[in-house]
Amino acid sequence: MSQQERLVIGLAGLGTVGGGLVEMLQKNERDILNRTGRRIWIKTIAVRNINKARTLPENCRLTDNPLELAQDPDIDVVVELMGGKDTARTLIRESLLNGKHVVTANKALLAEHGEELFALAAEHGRFLGYEASVAGAIPIVQTLRESLAGNHISSVMGILNGTGNYILSEMTSHGLDFATALTQAQAQGLAEADPTLDVDGIDAAHKLILLIRLAWGLHYPFPELSVQGIRGLRRMDIEFAREFGYRIKLLGQAKEVDGKIEAGIYPALIHYTMLIARVGGAYNAVRVEGNALGSLFLHGLGAGSRPTASAVLGDILSIARGAEINNTGYRRALLPPASILPAEDAMTPWYVRLMVKDISGVLRDIAGAMAEENVSMAQVIQKAECPEGVPIVFMTHATTGRAIHAATRKLEKEGLLLEQATCYRVFARDSGTETGSGTGPEAVPEADL
Repeated sequence: MSQQERLVIGLAGLGTVGGGLVEMLQKNERDILNRTGRRIWIKTIAVRNINKARTLPENCRLTDNPLELAQDPDIDVVVELMGGKDTARTLIRESLLNGKHVVTANKALLAEHGEELFALAAEHGRFLGYEASVAGAIPIVQTLRESLAGNHISSVMGILNGTGNYILSEMTSHGLDFATALTQAQAQGLAEADPTLDVDGIDAAHKLILLIRLAWGLHYPFPELSVQGIRGLRRMDIEFAREFGYRIKLLGQAKEVDGKIEAGIYPALIHYTMLIARVGGAYNAVRVEGNALGSLFLHGLGAGSRPTASAVLGDILSIARGAEINNTGYRRALLPPASILPAEDAMTPWYVRLMVKDISGVLRDIAGAMAEENVSMAQVIQKAECPEGVPIVFMTHATTGRAIHAATRKLEKEGLLLEQATCYRVFARDSGTETGSGTGPEAVPEADL
């Protein structure tokens, strides 16, 4: 086979995803050739320790210098799967400057430095593929960039972190507390020893920044994004949410409101009839609303060697086919800044749990504080006293987070609360129809329905 019929790869990183990519290239070699008419050869793999025993593809060599991949004239595509920011950023920059296409799964790097890297890719007419950086095996990048390009997108909502979703699913289905569910996730290899990026919402936030770029062609600065994780979320809130007919999920959501983008990562109550409420385990899901499609729901594995490698391989095959280069989905490589609606000013119903002393008049005082901020209660539950105090739980009509937090701060200052108020946004059942697409089991076990 001639050199022109071969696509030469330089791979940086041979960890979980890199190893999965090598495996998929070998197992699916015949399918790849039939689809693209080209053989894909990994010429060089950059690793930290070249002396470690490894099984390598045929005629493949190792290096401990990733920049060799950018400098090798034989390499057509550099695949960056080593993670981190500094070395990865340098490698991608040098690869693009040297006329190479790049494929990466590095959502943190693209969320924080994507504006620079996409502009550089456009300047040099190179493909910068990043399907694997958002929602694992779900092809959401291509879907927003190409398949839904004729739509005006009104909202994007997603479960974007499999670890957080696994923890919440275990708490919901099996009654575990947060600490136990986290330990179980770590034992199964679903959570790192330091789970900060997952449970504090940072990983999901990186992905949401990329989805905003694809959906609206706007640059939303990462530091401006409102982020709240699930660390320490209480089992009692999951139980109260169920009484109201809701499930708690770590949600990434962005929507257009009067020409502004309101976005954030936060735990939220989702009505059980919505498909996204039923996504269990380490799965991801994305719900997109557009003026032509209505609602579209995509669901699949969000992490792991094969699902992520599948997304990486999809980008490589696009390059092998000679697909038209359109990295951001918009004609301009440098996207205009988003006009931002602060999350605190967004209108939504709220779930509020207050722990109070069992004294007369407390419900009256709570209602008064809420009324002063024009917060209208829709439903109220008062439970029997527990060791932490008496829980008073209510759902509000649509209001702002600013009003909710102002009211609860007043109650704190008046000494009525035994602990900080728990306040989560609520997404009720809507009248839209969802078109579903995805892989794997869509629902959590029966106990969660």
